[in-house]
Amino acid sequence: MCTLFRHAHMRRAVVCLGALALTLSAMAQEQAPTLDAGDTAWMLIATALVLLMTPGLALFYGGMVRRKNVLGTMMQSVMAMGVISLQWVLFGYTLAFGPTIGGVIGGLDFLGLNGVGGEPGPYAATIPHLLFMAFQMMFAIITPALIFGAVAERMKFKAFLLFLILWATLVYDPLAHWVWGAGGWLGKLGALDFAGGLVVHISAGVSALVAALMLGKRRGYPEHPMPPHNLPLTVLGAGLLWFGWFGFNAGSGLAANGLAAFALVNTNTATAAAVLAWVIAEWRHHGKPTVLGAASGAVAGLVAITPAAGFVPPWASIVIGLLAGVICYGAVNLRFKIGYDDSLDAFGVHGIGGIIGALLTGVFAVPAVNGKFGLLAGNAGQVGIQALSILVAVVFCGVATFVILKVVDKLVGLRVKDAAEADGVDLAEHGESGYNLGDIALGHGVPGAIAPHVSPVAQALFVAEPRPEA
Repeated sequence: MCTLFRHAHMRRAVVCLGALALTLSAMAQEQAPTLDAGDTAWMLIATALVLLMTPGLALFYGGMVRRKNVLGTMMQSVMAMGVISLQWVLFGYTLAFGPTIGGVIGGLDFLGLNGVGGEPGPYAATIPHLLFMAFQMMFAIITPALIFGAVAERMKFKAFLLFLILWATLVYDPLAHWVWGAGGWLGKLGALDFAGGLVVHISAGVSALVAALMLGKRRGYPEHPMPPHNLPLTVLGAGLLWFGWFGFNAGSGLAANGLAAFALVNTNTATAAAVLAWVIAEWRHHGKPTVLGAASGAVAGLVAITPAAGFVPPWASIVIGLLAGVICYGAVNLRFKIGYDDSLDAFGVHGIGGIIGALLTGVFAVPAVNGKFGLLAGNAGQVGIQALSILVAVVFCGVATFVILKVVDKLVGLRVKDAAEADGVDLAEHGESGYNLGDIALGHGVPGAIAPHVSPVAQALFVAEPRPEA
């Protein structure tokens, strides 16, 4: 009897221990990061959408310049895709997202993507670390490409390439670490930047302003009109930017969930409001609403909602879009009064739009969306944190860009010669033309060089500038 009792007691103990082991194993599995197929599929799509934005930017900027500079302008976006993709894989990613060194820069743990593979990483528990790296790479590509709208039609290609790699390494990567990197000091301070108001748009916009001031005005500006040569291209580019921006913002939650839905709806709503606000402001100011104004308003709305997309309710995105449309329109017009030549309004749209969005994130953030409290949710201090982070980004990017441009100028020179600018950077820098219509020759900018048998209507397509002596 005693033996049977002991055996029964032992069996119950074994069963209890087995159940405990299964429970602990299940708990460990729940706590361990595991890939989620839905999240991974969404982030693959979002990554592709963000990459599409850079060719969209090429079309948007390309249509806004004069005919003789369309290829040179588009080339800058194409080269950003090539150069920054390699920079990011080799060392850019580890500088931005590697284990922090004093909250200032990432360490070299991920150099050459060492240790970055198909398993979940430190920034996203349900998607491959390699996919997170690729998603962030698309942000690193488009950010410097935005800058060159301010110096379109006059920057040397060699200077562009050197500036591109230096700026990405010395400005973008550290700022991305400060805000988004684990242990980055602005992130620890509490700065809110859901998808890049600080890291992308303020950095690019302020750098664009510094570049425009340092390179000086285009030859003949503002005495001679320099209207966009192909607005249909610009509208197509704006449409691709709007489309790709859903990946830019909704993808920044790193999961296929309700937060992504908030970000997507906020993105579309703010953009719609900004289009309407810009067009109405322009209509009242100049008497006619323009297609270029509508496209510019769309981009202003996209920029302004970017830092706030995952923190604010949809009604707040309407306010952000309306304010961005009106204020960015005013900023773009102000440059004509001040007299600086930001060729394609990179600062007026991206710099000012990013500042508006970053500040208003501190006003409208609500815990119901992403657990963050702004001014209207009782946290007035968040506005102060946002303002400080904006000031830091403006000063850092402005000073660093100035120094980089000085170095580049000493090494290769920043600006093409007057003769090359008159010919256009397409011919002068790349030896090709964006539009070859039959046997019409541009004659390198020399008046009267078009073949005499060409019809007057066709000849009128080419209004050449007087070409200075080399």
